[in-house]
Formats: sequence, C-alpha cells, structure tokens
Amino acid sequence: MTFSRICSCLLFGLLGFHCPRSHATEARAPVGPVSTPQPMVEPIWRSGLQGNWADYGWMPHDAKAHAPAEMSLAGRGGWILANPKLKGAFGGLRFKVRAPASLGDFLEVRLDSTSADVFPRVPVKARHRLAQAADGWTEVFVPMEELNPEARPFDRVVLRAFTEVPDVKLRFDEVGLTARDPARPTASGKAGRSTTPATEVGLEINCAAPTHAINPLIYGIAYSPRTDAADRHQWTLGATARRWGGNPASRFNWEMGNVWNTGADYFFKNVNYTGNKAFSYDGFLEADLIAGVRTALTVPTLGFVARDDRSFGFPVATFGAQQQVDPDTGQGGNGLSAQGKPLESGPPGITSVVAPPDFVERWVRSIRAKDKKRGRTVQMYILDNEPMLWNDTHRDVHPKPTSYDELMVRTLAYGAAVRKADPEAVIAGPAEWGWPAYFGSAVDAAAGRSAPDRAAHGGVPLIAWYLKKLHEHEQSTKERILDVLDVHYYPQGKGIGQQTGGKTDEATNALRIRSTRSLWDPTYRDESWIGENIALIPRLKRWIAENYPGRGISIGEYNFGAENHMSGGLALAEVLGRFGQEGITSAFYWTYPPGDSPAAWAFRTFRNYDGKGAHFGELSVEAHAPPGVSLYASKGPGPSKLVAVLLNLDPHKPINAAVHLTGCGALRVSRVLTYDGDPKGLVEHERSNSELRVENVPPYSMSVLELEPR
Repeated sequence: MTFSRICSCLLFGLLGFHCPRSHATEARAPVGPVSTPQPMVEPIWRSGLQGNWADYGWMPHDAKAHAPAEMSLAGRGGWILANPKLKGAFGGLRFKVRAPASLGDFLEVRLDSTSADVFPRVPVKARHRLAQAADGWTEVFVPMEELNPEARPFDRVVLRAFTEVPDVKLRFDEVGLTARDPARPTASGKAGRSTTPATEVGLEINCAAPTHAINPLIYGIAYSPRTDAADRHQWTLGATARRWGGNPASRFNWEMGNVWNTGADYFFKNVNYTGNKAFSYDGFLEADLIAGVRTALTVPTLGFVARDDRSFGFPVATFGAQQQVDPDTGQGGNGLSAQGKPLESGPPGITSVVAPPDFVERWVRSIRAKDKKRGRTVQMYILDNEPMLWNDTHRDVHPKPTSYDELMVRTLAYGAAVRKADPEAVIAGPAEWGWPAYFGSAVDAAAGRSAPDRAAHGGVPLIAWYLKKLHEHEQSTKERILDVLDVHYYPQGKGIGQQTGGKTDEATNALRIRSTRSLWDPTYRDESWIGENIALIPRLKRWIAENYPGRGISIGEYNFGAENHMSGGLALAEVLGRFGQEGITSAFYWTYPPGDSPAAWAFRTFRNYDGKGAHFGELSVEAHAPPGVSLYASKGPGPSKLVAVLLNLDPHKPINAAVHLTGCGALRVSRVLTYDGDPKGLVEHERSNSELRVENVPPYSMSVLELEPR
C-alpha cells in the first residue's frame, strides 16, 4: 500500500507509533437547526461520573460527585471522558453548559478512540442549542451525523475550547449520549424499515452451467493490529488468509529479531518490536497456524534492511531543520526542507545494511526448518511491495526511480533465492501499486508523457513485459520464478478510496458501489481521472494468456472506503462475490474492517454468516440478477446444498425476490439471514410461504440464502 499517499497516519497509529492528530477536520455544518433528540440512554456525567465512564482529565478542573463539573478552558483547554467498554449506536451527544455570554461561540466537541481514526471537530453553534435557562445554563445537542459520519467505534468524548478564552470558571452537567431516532438515517446510512413498496425481481441460479472452484485465499486480510480487542476481532471475520506486507516489509531485518524502517510513512525511522510477539513474524506465522489461516509473506528485494532500532534516514543533526520532525525524539525529519523540497539522501548506511538474495534465502530456510515440527506456515511468498514507488517511499536508500530492467534483475535474483530455499513455494509479484505502474516504470513516471523506459522495451506495458521475460527465463533455464501475478488496486474516484473515510452522500455511495465494476466489467468506463475501461481482472487474464500462461492472479491490496457505512459494506460484498466468480487465486483486503462495521459483516456474510462458521460454498455456480441487485451462488461441501448471497444495492427500495432454479434439483429456500446496518448483524429474515421466494428484502442490504432439498 502507498501509505504516504493514502493514509500514513492510519498505519503507524495502528503499529503503535505516535501520530499527531492535528489534521482533524471541522465537521461540515448541516443547514438548519438540529432535530429534537431522543432520550439519554448512556449518561456520562450527572453531577458525577456514571457507569463505566472515567475522567481522563486534561485541564485542571473540579469534578467531584454531587455537583456540576467546574473548569477553565483557557489556553484552548478541554475535558476528556472515556468508557473503554462503550458499545451501541447513539443519536448524539447532549449536555448542559454554563458560561458567560461574552464568550460567544468558543466550544467544540468531538469523539475519539484508541485507534488512529480522526473524528470531526464540531463547533457548538446556535442550531445546537436546545434551550437556555434564566440561571445561565444552556442545553446543547450535537447529532451523531456530525460527530461520527462514518459510524466508527469510539470510546471517549472530548469538550474543548477551539479559540482562546479567558481564565473563567465554566460548568458542565447532564452529559450523555442519546438514543438513535429510528426515523432518522444512522451514520451507516440506514433509517427505520422502509415503507416504500417493494420492487419485484427475478433471480436465476443455473446449476447446469459449468462450475469452478473458489480459492479460499480470496477472503484474505492484511496484518495491522490496532488494539488487543481489534486484533482479536480479525479472527471473527472468517478470513482465510493474512498478508504480512506493506511498506515497512521492504526494509524488514529478520536477523535482528524484528527490526524494520518506516520509510516515508513515518520519518524514515528504524523501529523494533521484538518485545511484542504479536508484531514478530514468528508470532504472526504461529498465530495463523493455530487459527487455521493461511499466510502470504512479503520478502524484501529492495536490497537494504534496517541496521538497528534507532536510526533515521534524515537525521536533523546531519540534514538540519526540516518541514516535520519526529515528535517523539526530535532527531529525525521527513526529508523535506522547511520549504517542502526533497532533500538529497545520504548513504544507505545511515539506517541500513545490504540485504542480498542470500539474506532472503536464509530467512526462508529458517522458516522451513521450524516448519518441520509445526507444519507449513507460509503458503505464498510475495516479492516485496510496490517497487515503482521506492524512490518515494524508501528514497533515503533508493532515490533513483525503479526501471523495467531493475525490477527484472531483482525479481530473478530474489525469486531464485526463495525457490532454492523452498522448492514447493508459491511465489507472487511484482505487487505493483496501481494503474500507472501496470503500464510503465517509475522512470517513466518521472519522465512524464515521453515514457522513455517503456519505449526502450518495445512500448510493451510493464506487467505484460514482466510476464513475458519471466516466461522466457523459465523456458531457457527450466527455473520457474513466478506462480502468481500480484497487483494492488484502489479506486480513484473522488471520495471513495479511503479506508475508514470517504464521502457518504448518496451520489458518492452509488459511485463507490458502481466503481467495483472496474475490477471485472469490460464495458465500464472508470469514473475517475483514469477515464478508461480498466477491466482489471479480464485485462490481467489476457496479459497472462498472451505472455505467461498458467499464472494465477492476486489482488494483493484493495479497499473501497467507507467501511463503517452500508455503501462500503456492499462494495466489499460485491467484490468478494466477484472474486469467487472470476476464479482468481487470492485477494487481501487492506487491512481488515473494524468491529461490527458493515464491511466486517460483508466478510461474515461470505465466511461466517451464522457465527458458527457457516460459509459460502467451495464451487461457484452461475447466477443472474437484474440491475440494482447482485446474486452470487455456490455449492459444497456436498452436492445437495446451495448458498447464495443476495445484495440489494438500492438505498431506498426493498425487493421481493423470486428464485428460478435450472438443473439444481428440487430445492427450497430453507433459511435467509439479512444484514442492513442493524447493530444486531445478520438476523433471520421472515420468508413468504413460497419455497422459492423472499419478500421485503430491505434496501441497502446483504442476505444469505440457504437452499436445501425439499
């Protein structure tokens, strides 16, 4: 993943680094006053702390029981209230404040959590004030649509001054979270049950058509633990594989225990997590083995790995003042001058040691030696991460753009090292980052329209050339380097490609779901700056057929954003279904969905829909649905049962679905479970009396249909 270009703060917050939250954005104020809130269901402070809530202080204040909290917010101070056990969906934050009228608008509120998520800062305006009493108390209500538009998990409330105020005593009381108004949309995009008449649709499952196996590796996730609770949560998704990768993997030094360099994502800093087994590669492999989850391990081919756990690529002592400096130590900068211009890098030895192919060979041999006692732990080796961005992400040791030829030299050398150490290995590459890198090198990107490197290689797109050269190598040497073609894909449409973020207005939601078609639909013109028919999977299949037949396809990173909104969950469910239909080898979501988010339920819809391990089948069965609806069907284990996933992609209209079967035998819909954003998750759906009909499937929902013999 291109952390620095997509979300560097997110990753390194997850990995435990300090990541300043100074870029929190102010919430967009809706037009008009807020609605009357529902009753308070989660009291926080009522003349004293309530329930499991704790006072995390911040500014000097007097917060004793049986009285309002008193404090000064001079110096833009604030107050944090936290409840690590907080769960549930809420309508908003309600509280009373007593402050001199002369202060005007000075107060803002926001939510927060232990994750790297950044919540909107909401200034308290006139429209938030419900009532003002004669004694100076003002009642305030801020709806959840403003505080938490993406429905992210949170466990604390922050009240602070967003402007300078004098050192005067302020009072707060009756602080709490209100119930969600069932008539209003939630942050996940759902309101109460629709009263719109259902649309009649016909669905078809054709068991007479050819089937193909669904590779379980398509339900993969990436490794990036957030907190202990979040780390445990990844095992409930039903994911079948985990990928050890990302930018730091390019500089990982296994011989020093667990040392790597963060690159451009965080001040080119060497770090060490040896003391935390959850972060060690051995701990990662063993956890996967215990959980029955397969592993894709990224091995470094960049040529340099971290030499210690404390050096910086651009130390301030050597390079002087820089645009930003590591806030923890003040010793290393971001490699940009105060004016924002890139500094010329120093020698790689500042942070790194040489890591030739035999360095990787020794690592693989070490893993395989341990596997003799515990069983195979690595099912796929990935040759590094996004090499056409090294001159950005790792420019302290690789300042020159990667060329066609350099990529091939490194692929052959390091791939041969992996093959030598593990002859049965499945090797994937080149893990390229996106659309421009499918067609040209970093040399071409730096040169612009002239694309000199591609021109020097016959004008052949990089990926096609890469496959052809590796095929020629195997034909001439009998040495197979590549088994799986691996590329990354992030949608480029406006507002849709960010992991937990992204816009969630109706037009963007529709674009997010529609843009998934760029993965498989040859007729779809991508609605972004690309503006072409991407048809990624068909394109990759064609390149493989033309240049190196027999290679598998892996989408090594992908994410369509808005994980906490139903549009994000539906986009992910659509992609998981299509990966099975298209018969690709593997796919690894970046990183994994939070909590009980719609994206998490998309995974469970395919992999753990009843909470007991029930999942989509092993064979893909031909299925058809009208526009606005998607249907994915499967069978196995065993020939007598079908499992289908039905997606209603319309945000407003429910559907009545009649299921037509061809060549499937005498089946009936025996059980339907539906998720439409309800915190309860997938719940049993009431069916009609007809054995092959499901009525009132909610708008913006995903359903599992079990079909069994009559």
